[in-house]
Amino acid sequence: MTESKTLLLLGSGAREHALAEKLTRDGATVHVLPGNAGIHNSHPDVNPLDFEAVRAFAQAHDAKLIVVGPEAPLAAGITDFFAGSDIKVFGPTRAAARLESSKVWSKDFMRRHGVATAQAWQFRSDNIEAARTKAAELGGHVVVKYDGLAAGKGVYVCSSLEEAEAALNELQTQFTGWFSFLLEEKLTGPEISIIGLTDGLEIKMLATSQDHKQLLAGDQGPNTGGMGAYCPVPFANDNVLAAIRRDIVDPTLRGLQNEQFAFHGFLYFGIMLTPSGPKLLEYNVRLGDPEAEVLLPALDSSLLTLIEATLDGTLAKQTVRQRPGAFVGVVLASGGYPAPKFPTGFPITGLQDLPAHTRAYHGATQLDDEGQLVTNGGRVLVLTAHGPDLETATARAYEACARVTFQDAYFRTDIAQRPAPVLSASAVN
Repeated sequence: MTESKTLLLLGSGAREHALAEKLTRDGATVHVLPGNAGIHNSHPDVNPLDFEAVRAFAQAHDAKLIVVGPEAPLAAGITDFFAGSDIKVFGPTRAAARLESSKVWSKDFMRRHGVATAQAWQFRSDNIEAARTKAAELGGHVVVKYDGLAAGKGVYVCSSLEEAEAALNELQTQFTGWFSFLLEEKLTGPEISIIGLTDGLEIKMLATSQDHKQLLAGDQGPNTGGMGAYCPVPFANDNVLAAIRRDIVDPTLRGLQNEQFAFHGFLYFGIMLTPSGPKLLEYNVRLGDPEAEVLLPALDSSLLTLIEATLDGTLAKQTVRQRPGAFVGVVLASGGYPAPKFPTGFPITGLQDLPAHTRAYHGATQLDDEGQLVTNGGRVLVLTAHGPDLETATARAYEACARVTFQDAYFRTDIAQRPAPVLSASAVN
């Protein structure tokens, strides 16, 4: 059993709430920078991108471990900043974080190391016309991807030339100055998330999960940061996982070793099970959100022990145990999300009346001047339920949604209810 220790957790959303809860349960004292109104030991005065302030806080609290939730501190080089000190950071170096922070660089990495993925073409913002020509050649069946970090909103999935034109126009409007972007062939098939911990030599997988990115039921509407998730995925059987390991995970690990990245952290594989086999859509170099809010309650092993093993290179000796049953998380969002602006500051009620087997993870919440819990952004809460099967867990999650509310609250009504896909033989072999 890992001895009790003090650590810092960077981030402010529901993912960080789930991480803080799990690490506390594992025996750690967790300080969250900046945290939110629902997270114990939050410190809103500390900016996680101010590395000097983070170091001063760590030294003041005798914390020797920093766990990074979001991608921004990793892309900014927090792991490099603390390299050589007595404070360890669970997360990849800035160079390795390019697997997420640059879609162009990441695609090149996939090609170099034989990772199964979609065909793609790179363009620059000063040559949009060439991109329009290529999109027309592909009949508009393309995915447009902004090169840099865009909080989950720089990706446009298009099914017609009109949609591709609109995506390219939106790209020019949303992102100013010079930038690169990709056009990818549009793949078809069900998507799943595979997330694990890696020390660069081994990867230990958490449960399979599935995210729901679009705002509206039936996977319609604009992309969001995620409207809900569930785990495990029933159709991700041993054959599916073996094909993913062979075509995506193992080549990725070989690539990490060949390029000598210092990668000690979470690694996320966004995967589509196409008729011709599993294909990698994207990497994230952190725990997904809202996947974290179902994966961490499902994890029976000590996350703290797994993190420490990742940092000292002994991950191969660890076993990941999952709790039985299914977990479903539904995002309760502000009306108007994911538009850039929408009203916030609305009182949240019903959290004291959650049904059994459910929990609420705070995302965009804060306390107002009178101490009332209010909304403070787009994805306000994630309501997660556990059940012996997916149907029961889903029903419990929506019972929680009926009890917790605020003005203009919105949630998708079909989380974990997609029809079971029929996978071709080539998709799993």
